[in-house]
Amino acid sequence: MSKVKIITDSSVQLTEEEIKENNIGIVPLTIEIDGNTYTDGVDISREEFVKKMDSSKELPKTSQPSIGTFMEVVDAVPDDYTDILSLNMTEAISGTINAARQISDMTDRNFEAIDTEYTDRALAFQVLEAAKLAKEGKSVDEIKSAINNIRDHTYLYMGVTSIENILRGGRLSRFAGTLSTLLNLNLVLVLKNNSLDVVKRGRGRKTIEKYMKNVMAEVKELKNIKAIGISYVDNMDYVNELKAQLEEIVPDVPLLIRVTSPVIATHAGSGAFAIEFYTA
Repeated sequence: MSKVKIITDSSVQLTEEEIKENNIGIVPLTIEIDGNTYTDGVDISREEFVKKMDSSKELPKTSQPSIGTFMEVVDAVPDDYTDILSLNMTEAISGTINAARQISDMTDRNFEAIDTEYTDRALAFQVLEAAKLAKEGKSVDEIKSAINNIRDHTYLYMGVTSIENILRGGRLSRFAGTLSTLLNLNLVLVLKNNSLDVVKRGRGRKTIEKYMKNVMAEVKELKNIKAIGISYVDNMDYVNELKAQLEEIVPDVPLLIRVTSPVIATHAGSGAFAIEFYTA
């Protein structure tokens, strides 16, 4: 019988209860702020990071976990586990998956790294399903089939009100940066197929709010939404508006609202948020 251990990186949006209840291993990412290095979730919380980021002199620097950090998590997995599956954030944002893939050549365990093509709560959708199936004794192939299905039915929309961070981090073209300087550009981004793409841009917050009305209409029409997440950096005002709308449209669908991870906050910048959901 298979006994599969699920691990993931700290860009994932999971509660402490979910991590403990599902026995999920977390590989922490590191962040540097004004010359000081912190380990995500170890010596700095998400709320503490955002405060430091908002007052920092320079854009924080994030880095993928070292091979040693990955190996520490892998080595801590008890020997009675037959397999280890590492579900990692999209390569469109971080090289974490590349570090994870190197572990396969460095361990005698049955280890496999998977690019989930998502991050934050959208990554958690796959991680939680994988952990549930692992508890049931499902095989690696059965787990991979299930999370691939979730991946193919996941939606992630991000609102960015200040694009300096995402441009400096190299996630969008310099053309968009020129526009932002001239027009105080706000963006709506979609993450799909390992690509972070601009789907709407315009001056002011109304650009995002108008697009999100379309997203709410999409949510209302979709059948069998299983879960929704809203993650944000440092502004709850509009997030609370979205929450109220979702509770009216789909009152029975689980909804988690939390501060996003340091790696996402660094790239998205102050005022950003994301709404993520998936269907069966």
